[in-house]
Amino acid sequence: MSKAPVVVVGSINIDLVANTDRIPVEGETILGRDFQIHPGGKGANQAVAVARLGHPVSMIGKLGDDAFGSQLKAQLESAGVDAAGVMTAPGTSGVAVIIVGQKGENCIVITPGANALLTPQDLDTHIHIIRSAGVVLTQLEIPIETVQHLAKICRREKVPLILDPAPAKEIPESLLEEVEWFTPNETEASFFAGGSNGAIDTSDLELMAKTLMKRGVKGLVLKLGARGAFLATREGLAEMLPSFPVRTVDTTAAGDAFNGAFATALMTQMDPLESARFAAAAAAISVTRHGAQPSMPTMADVKHLREGSSA
Repeated sequence: MSKAPVVVVGSINIDLVANTDRIPVEGETILGRDFQIHPGGKGANQAVAVARLGHPVSMIGKLGDDAFGSQLKAQLESAGVDAAGVMTAPGTSGVAVIIVGQKGENCIVITPGANALLTPQDLDTHIHIIRSAGVVLTQLEIPIETVQHLAKICRREKVPLILDPAPAKEIPESLLEEVEWFTPNETEASFFAGGSNGAIDTSDLELMAKTLMKRGVKGLVLKLGARGAFLATREGLAEMLPSFPVRTVDTTAAGDAFNGAFATALMTQMDPLESARFAAAAAAISVTRHGAQPSMPTMADVKHLREGSSA
C-alpha cells in the first residue's frame, strides 16, 4: 500500500438540503418535509470520502471569508483532511441548493462563490502538495483554466490525474489527453461523446468508450448508478460491473463516494477492475444515508457490504 496522499483539487460548498415528496416542476411550489445544512462540494466530498476510508488526503481549494468558510474548513479538518492548501478569498463560499425527493432522486443548483476564484497561480503556490501525491483527483466545479494547469503540472510531475467531469462542460481535447482516468456518469458521458443526455443502453457502452478514447481518454470508468459501472481502457479492457442492491434514500454525492473510493483503492495497489468494484460498493453504501459528506462510508463499511454480497 502506498502512503502517498490522494490530493483533491476542487470545490468546497455548503449544501442547503430540502427533502420533499417529489421534485417540483417549473413554476410549482411544494412543501418540504425537512431541511438540513451539510458540508459539500464535489472536491470536498471526494476528499472526505478518501479520509473516511482511512487513506491520507490533502485538499487544495478556496473558501469565502464568510461564516460558512471557517465552518467548512474546520469540518474538513475534523474529517481527517489536510486542509493546508485551502485558501480564503473575499466574498462568499460556494453554495449548493439541493432538493431530494422521496425516492432519493435529486436536483441541484450550485453557486460557485470562492470556488470560481481558484487560479492556476494558486496551484503553483501549493506545488509541493501536488508533488507529494500518489494520485490527483479533480472535477469541473472550479475554472477550466485551473483544471488545465493542474493537468500540465501532473504530466510534468508524473502524477496520475483522475478527472470527474462534473458538471459537464466543453473541455479541450488536450485536457482529455492528460487524464489517466475519466469518470463520468451517464449524462456526462453522453455529453462528451456527442450523444443524447438520456440513459445509455448497455449495448452502446463499448461504442461510447471508443468514441471517448478517440477524443484522448486513456481509461474510462462510467458510473451507471443502480446499474453498476463500466470500465474500459485503451489496452482493450471493457467490462461491466454490477451494482450492489441496497435501499436508496439519497443519491446526493454517490458519484463523489465512488471517485474517492476509486482513488483510494488504486493507492492500495488494487488493479483498476478491483478498484472500480470497491468504488461501486462505497457508492452503494452512500445512497443508503442522507447528506453528502455524512454519507461517506468507512473501510469497515465497504468490507462488510462486499463480504455480505459474496456470501
